[in-house]
Amino acid sequence: MDTSDLSSNRTADDESHPTARRIQRLSLHLTPVPRPLDHTDVQLETLTCAARPKLNVDANSLLVFMRGKHRDIQEKVFDFFNARPDLQTPVEISKEDHRELCMRQLLALVREAGVRPFRYVAEDPSIYFALLEAVGSVDMSLGIKMGVQYSLWGGSVLNLGTKKHKDKYCDGIDNLDYPGCFAMTELHHGSNVQGLQTVATFDPFTDEFIIDTPNDGAIKWWIGNAAVHGKFATVFAKLMLPTHDTKGASDMGVHAFIVPIRDLETHQTLPGIEIHDCGHKVGLNGVDNGALRFRSVRIPRDNLLNRFGDVSRDGKYTSSLPSINKRFAATLGELVGGRVGLAYSSVSVLKVSVVIAVRYSLLRQQFGPAKQPEISILDYQSHQHKLMPMLASTYAFHFATLHLVDKYSEMKKSHDEQLVGDVHALSAGLKAYVTSYTAKSLSVCREACGGHGYAAVNRFGSLRNDHDIFQTFEGDNTVLLQQVAGDLLKQYKEKFQGGTLTVTWNYLRESMNSYLSQPNPVTARWESEDHLRDPKFQLDAFRYRTSRLLQSVAVRLNKHSKTLGSFGAWNRCLNHLLTLAESHIETVILAKFIESVKSCPDASTRAALKLVCDLYALDRIWKDIGTYRNVDYVAPNKAKAIHKLADYLSFQVRNIARELVDAFDLPDNVTRAPIGKQSEAYSQYMQYVGF
Repeated sequence: MDTSDLSSNRTADDESHPTARRIQRLSLHLTPVPRPLDHTDVQLETLTCAARPKLNVDANSLLVFMRGKHRDIQEKVFDFFNARPDLQTPVEISKEDHRELCMRQLLALVREAGVRPFRYVAEDPSIYFALLEAVGSVDMSLGIKMGVQYSLWGGSVLNLGTKKHKDKYCDGIDNLDYPGCFAMTELHHGSNVQGLQTVATFDPFTDEFIIDTPNDGAIKWWIGNAAVHGKFATVFAKLMLPTHDTKGASDMGVHAFIVPIRDLETHQTLPGIEIHDCGHKVGLNGVDNGALRFRSVRIPRDNLLNRFGDVSRDGKYTSSLPSINKRFAATLGELVGGRVGLAYSSVSVLKVSVVIAVRYSLLRQQFGPAKQPEISILDYQSHQHKLMPMLASTYAFHFATLHLVDKYSEMKKSHDEQLVGDVHALSAGLKAYVTSYTAKSLSVCREACGGHGYAAVNRFGSLRNDHDIFQTFEGDNTVLLQQVAGDLLKQYKEKFQGGTLTVTWNYLRESMNSYLSQPNPVTARWESEDHLRDPKFQLDAFRYRTSRLLQSVAVRLNKHSKTLGSFGAWNRCLNHLLTLAESHIETVILAKFIESVKSCPDASTRAALKLVCDLYALDRIWKDIGTYRNVDYVAPNKAKAIHKLADYLSFQVRNIARELVDAFDLPDNVTRAPIGKQSEAYSQYMQYVGF
């Protein structure tokens, strides 16, 4: 966390009276401050492992609350693959066999089980994402292959095309007669989509577009479904229109085109198209990523996906949007579902890994008091410190991504312009934050399970390798966090120009007043458990940090832009901007967790969720305690109390850890790791190696 600017951006009034301010702070330490009557005086030093009994949790009520609206369709997927050993992915499998198995799995799901994911992409995205979670639990490669077919290739036709495209292609996409690709990324360009070099030049004499790869850097790279199975590709290219002047052609910006790449009957590569295999990858080897080069490939003018821009027979360009930038933004805005799906799926990966690690840590016994039975490794404070905040974060991400899916579904129905912008920023932030957290957590879970976590059958290796690319595709995480920071700065600027802040980030409206004022020296010292577990204190702390970061980076950007220019200033403040985005997303996550706790109807379940939410909040505050100390938001005694309470809450969460992981409702045939079985884990593990 870059905190240098937090401590250096106090108000001018503070800096002009440093002596008076220090005297005030000293007097507060010498003169006790009476605490409010509604805060308990219980001292944290008295909190021991035996201070209070274990929280009673109604396991069934907790499971029902966490179950979700579409569990029935997920169970249909689980049961189908559980009954088909021939479709289950073995621990050891070659790249070629994995790809063919993955295609057979998808075909069986659609044609035998009768599950049609494409119908839900447009009709009810929440069902589609629930399906994606279930399918990814069967095999993450299968989940990605399904996403390429329906969310990317199919989604591009639905969202960027018009009626003629939907009528022609959607049935074939739905039933897998038309397997396809999403050809955006190039060898030299990934995140910078506006910099793509592939060109589509209109030929008015033949009424066709000519797709060309002008240089090696423009080869389409990492294209899922391209190496083996794809028959079509949505190709993103610069639309070039011929002119009658010396320019030769006019660049209308990046557009999407449907390009057949293989013959529908023979499956032979079509003329002018060169396809190569990207080869063995770190993970997801069930997905056939390929590279595509186009040499004067001609396609009909109707193959332009023309929702946001069209070309007439006589070569005239028309669009409802006035500029290249607006058309580009609209195009990418319609493709935001991929980020939503990755954030949601990443949480499901985190759930699986946490379930395995926690169950094994409850089972595994190691050392203990002299002449007494060995104790569970989850009884060690160090192990609780590894896994209990992670379990709390998993719950927090669960509610945050459910909220994201709801907002996305609402956006697809309403097409509200403000909601489109909100979902774009929220999906970028949650995708970046959650996938980065999950990637780190997978290694922690492996380590928490010791040597047995290293066995491939116990899945941490494949989960870690398959998930790792989640941090890169659908937008590199560092780039996405910059988008979040840019959105916050835009709203900050609008606020000070007399505008209003959007509904999504409306807490910043208040932050410009109370959150940016000088921290209260009285509340900075409150350390009672009731106060620290008060959702208002927790949210205020998160919001204060975000507001300070936003205000201070705005000042820095303004200062540096005078000498470095806007790009140079942004680069100079980049770490600060990334920290701002992460802080903001953590604030949104906490707010949604608190709302979910309040909405829980069962008292025992609500108490358990409140405990987990408090651990999430206080663990995050403690991990960034330097920031709060630098600006005197938290006094030393309060910082110590936060640390102690976070440790104690980890112990309390450990006491109900089994119920908490069971509430994810992942059957053994989904987790599949022998050491993560609900019963007889060691015997299952022994059977696997031949005993």
